[in-house]
Amino acid sequence: MERRAIEIEGATNKSQISGAAPDMVCHRFSSGEWTRELRPVPREMALTIYVNGQELVTILCTPSKLNCLVMGFLYSEGIISDVGDVAVMRVCEDESLADVRLSKPEWSPSALRTLSSGCGGAVSFNTELKRVNSGLMVAPAEVLSLMKQLSAKAELFRLCGGVHASALCDAMNLLVVAEDIGRHNTLDKILGECLLAGVSTKNRLLLTTGRLSSEMVMKAAKMEVPIVFSRSSPTDRSISLAQEAGITLIGYVRANRLSVYTHEERLRTS
Repeated sequence: MERRAIEIEGATNKSQISGAAPDMVCHRFSSGEWTRELRPVPREMALTIYVNGQELVTILCTPSKLNCLVMGFLYSEGIISDVGDVAVMRVCEDESLADVRLSKPEWSPSALRTLSSGCGGAVSFNTELKRVNSGLMVAPAEVLSLMKQLSAKAELFRLCGGVHASALCDAMNLLVVAEDIGRHNTLDKILGECLLAGVSTKNRLLLTTGRLSSEMVMKAAKMEVPIVFSRSSPTDRSISLAQEAGITLIGYVRANRLSVYTHEERLRTS
């Protein structure tokens, strides 16, 4: 795959790279006593994406894997169909912006936008649902094992909490992991990293710690992922969309239990 002109500026120290801010002062009450402590917290930034010189959207996010976030967002929203559609991309954390130039200079943003339910306050331009056809199957024990792996890999969450973690995986191992204050941002980071590395997301599994809302299912369908599961709950709309899209939706993956809401035929009995 041809490497495009992509540069990252501003991410220089450990806390910026990990997504954690410098420790903040707090007053902690525990066991009947107050103490003054320094506690780690996740970083939050407002990243504005410009495409062909026009402002497209501002995303509240954790400043890690920003190039992946931008690339994944553009792909999931149908603005690009592959990495080759991006002529130049400059992401500057210090300026809180991403400047993208497409190989098609005539592109202009759509006026139709949908506010997502994500805690990162994102906007969706693409509401088209893609059907996923796959014979992939998985055992409950494999799903439970993968969720345990994700918990072990969620370094930012273990450090300070307050973020979501997601991963693309096969039946045995995690392939790409992302953390962010916005659960939908984690999927865009995963998609963008896979695009930049030339890794296919088709016929993989997608797991997350966040709520399975409709935009999460839409993004999974765009990635051609047939099985999506979470520690948390799906919404009624996400269940309807997953049924329509041919996606197996699994919620409440915790300890030794899980709940399958759609296309249970992909779950092996053992």
